[in-house]
Amino acid sequence: MKLKMFLSLAIVVISGQLYSQQIPLPTNLPQEHPRLLTTPKNKSMLQKRIKKENWAKEVMQGIRDRLDPYIKRTQEEPDWLFSRLMMYWKSHADQVYINGGIYARAEGKAPVPTVRFGSTRGIGSSIKRPKLEDIIPYMDDTKGVFFQNTIKEGDPLEWVDQAAVSGANIESVNSEIIGLGRDAAFLYWLLGEEQYAKLAFGVFDTYMTGMYYMKEPIDEGNGHAQTLVGMSTFEVIQEKILPELAVFYDFLYGYIQTNYPDKLLVYEQAFKKWIDVIIKHGVPHNNWNLHQASLILPVIMVLNDDVAYTDKRGRMYYIDRILNKTSARQWALSKLMNYGYDKETGIWNESPGYAQSVTGLFMEFIMHYDHTYHQNLLPYMPVMKKAVTVLPQYLFPNELTTAFGDSYYAGLSASPIVDMVKISQKYKNREDEELFTGMYKRFIGNRVQGSTETKLLPQIQSFFTGKPLVLDKHIPAARLKDFVTATFYAPNVSWFVQRSKYHSKAHGLMISQFASYGNHAHSNGVAMELYGKGYVLGPESGIGSTYFEKPYLEYYSQFPAHNTVMVDGISKYPEMLSNHPFDLLGCYPATGRKDGYYPGITYSNVYFLEPESHSDQSRLLSIVNTGETTGYYVDIFRSKRRNGKDRFHDYFYHNLGEHLSVQDTKGRALDLKPSEEMAFAGGHLFALDYMWDKRAAKTNKDYRAVWKMNQPDSNHVYMNLWMKGYDGREVFTIKAPPVKSFRSNEGFSYDLKTAPFLTIAARQHGEAWNHPFVSIFEPTTEKEGKSIDSISTFEVGDVSDDFVGLIVTSKSGRLDHIFSSAKDEKVHYNNMTVQGIYAVISEENKDFSLFLGGGTLISAKGITIRCSEKANVVLVYKQGQYFFASDKGVSIIEANGKKITKNKTDYQKVEL
Repeated sequence: MKLKMFLSLAIVVISGQLYSQQIPLPTNLPQEHPRLLTTPKNKSMLQKRIKKENWAKEVMQGIRDRLDPYIKRTQEEPDWLFSRLMMYWKSHADQVYINGGIYARAEGKAPVPTVRFGSTRGIGSSIKRPKLEDIIPYMDDTKGVFFQNTIKEGDPLEWVDQAAVSGANIESVNSEIIGLGRDAAFLYWLLGEEQYAKLAFGVFDTYMTGMYYMKEPIDEGNGHAQTLVGMSTFEVIQEKILPELAVFYDFLYGYIQTNYPDKLLVYEQAFKKWIDVIIKHGVPHNNWNLHQASLILPVIMVLNDDVAYTDKRGRMYYIDRILNKTSARQWALSKLMNYGYDKETGIWNESPGYAQSVTGLFMEFIMHYDHTYHQNLLPYMPVMKKAVTVLPQYLFPNELTTAFGDSYYAGLSASPIVDMVKISQKYKNREDEELFTGMYKRFIGNRVQGSTETKLLPQIQSFFTGKPLVLDKHIPAARLKDFVTATFYAPNVSWFVQRSKYHSKAHGLMISQFASYGNHAHSNGVAMELYGKGYVLGPESGIGSTYFEKPYLEYYSQFPAHNTVMVDGISKYPEMLSNHPFDLLGCYPATGRKDGYYPGITYSNVYFLEPESHSDQSRLLSIVNTGETTGYYVDIFRSKRRNGKDRFHDYFYHNLGEHLSVQDTKGRALDLKPSEEMAFAGGHLFALDYMWDKRAAKTNKDYRAVWKMNQPDSNHVYMNLWMKGYDGREVFTIKAPPVKSFRSNEGFSYDLKTAPFLTIAARQHGEAWNHPFVSIFEPTTEKEGKSIDSISTFEVGDVSDDFVGLIVTSKSGRLDHIFSSAKDEKVHYNNMTVQGIYAVISEENKDFSLFLGGGTLISAKGITIRCSEKANVVLVYKQGQYFFASDKGVSIIEANGKKITKNKTDYQKVEL
């Protein structure tokens, strides 16, 4: 959003967001124009700045260079510019009909030309708009619009039905012309030259008089689209021309008042109707609400007071509607903040990309309000401080954000941090200035942004930007661990993070695990992303296309596009706004802990009810840290239908790379044969038919898969996957649609956007609870090689069939015994006893460690630890010293019978 100053009024709302109080309306609203970006008293100061300061001269010259060719043309042909607006020039249609997201027709007869409705929403098209000079003046024909067909050689202009035009192509023509007129209005206000006023008025009057006669569009099917549609386009949040028109009007107001005073009410009634439709339509419970308010507020500011209108609906009325009054599809911003933010974590209840955007937009509100009214609203909305400081929790060790749901891998947004620094400086809040300056230096870079040496864009907003950010050089960069923790749980988006060695881009490990809760979520069950060796190696597939096209609806938002388990080929539930979270049953360390925990192991245990097949699903994920630069992931996924009528369960895992191989544990390639078994045929998801080159082999033996991603320096990156074999297991290699979650191929040696996403699927025929998907992942590089020497399983009698026992031997000589049980039962193996959901007993030379997750008993190495209730406990013996931690009280019994009672304690050295 280019326009910022006008957003200030929205911030008043935030006071009530936390306290549900009526927000007093402002009493000092200006009466003169302009009033959005500047005021009349600042004109002379701006004129002097343009004469004296080079940056201002350059901005001014750039605006004139862009506008002057059109000034020349309109002097020769006064209608040259406004005649190219997308209007119903001949038909004067005043009633638009849509069919869902597709343009249907326009009917009726207004006394003047009216504004042509926008392009079809969302669907891709080869039809593109031409340059302004190629647009037919007064273009309006029953054949449609005269646009370019890019699928034909030379991109010829031809008549096409308007329903074939998508991607805001029609709106962009009007937006470009309105932008030129807006700049002309500004130059007239600043310079007083009549030529600019004439160009500006011709454009503004034609467009806004036409809009005055337009009626609210009608969806022929009376469907959901009716609740979203705006006056000029299919979605009210796409009415981005509206704030531009408000600035346009603000600068041209004096000229209109002097020469065409009777038109003022016409324009303002058109604005009011536009506002009413945006308030009436839209989506209140996500980022839409905030965007709608942003579009409305600048228009509110250019209106007159309530008494100026017969319906008494002026700017005070509309300000109150935005700040304090909640309607069905436009909530008061106070209600929105209470709904969207988790007050404990500061996480916004949408996917990461949208969450960052919303936090940035709320901070802009605060800043612009403060700019106008010099009132700091942060004390009234403390969640914003937490909302900004929590943003680094989204980061992988390579400092790209997680990308679950409708998101992309991206860097951390700078704007909310910058705004926090600026407002803390203004109000001399030294504590906050140190916090956010340190945060900025750590995550954005120790640099000064927005200095006057930076070349500003040739646009009128450049004259009214805020002060550049100046950082206090005495404040050091913050530490990573001040903002990022080993585990983090955001229940309002059903997201759990585990990290190890996360300070290291090269050697850090991280699991991002998520279900489907909140907005812009996918239908993905319990899915995960895995990090390794500088890359998100097991990433999300991404959005794939627009939300309205089949690739998104049928594949990218569905189970097979994610690292998850699908039941019987049918697992599915609503994507976008979803209400299918997992239950976090246990984890270590406690979420958000910055210190006092054992860094060698993390784990999470979650439960998920897959609604389509009515299946129980349990996923245990863990990071086992085996050395300074080594470690591996454990993934134990159990899945079963409650009615016992399991046909098969499919475990999908997608990884970056150009090569994928599957072997048995002796290194022999599995005999994979072409297979059509994993397909839509049989009543399964369409998503399966998006995949190709499927090859399969049945095996009850352990097997492994290796992905290779070539590197220019030959230090190739690998993901090594080992999986436990079971009777009824079938292994597939698959080429899946390209990964679309990365915005570019920068940093990759191959074209992600066209290459197949190499995928392995493990199909368990029958149930997968007593035959779970048991995996060990180790990311490695060519030079370092694998740290794991071997992986095997161990069997135990007299335990439930769901028990999993693993032995992981590292090349360093370290030996890990891993125990996992879905039931609360004692498991005995080789002088080791465990009663718990998860346990890792490790030894290396004379050192050892006992880790118990969610259990009551662990015994090994002559030491027994008992808990009266389920606990997370760790005991480490290293170089002759003991270290211990427990989140509950326990008893430790040594081999000689000595019993020691320990209360809940952080990880620390102890005497035994």
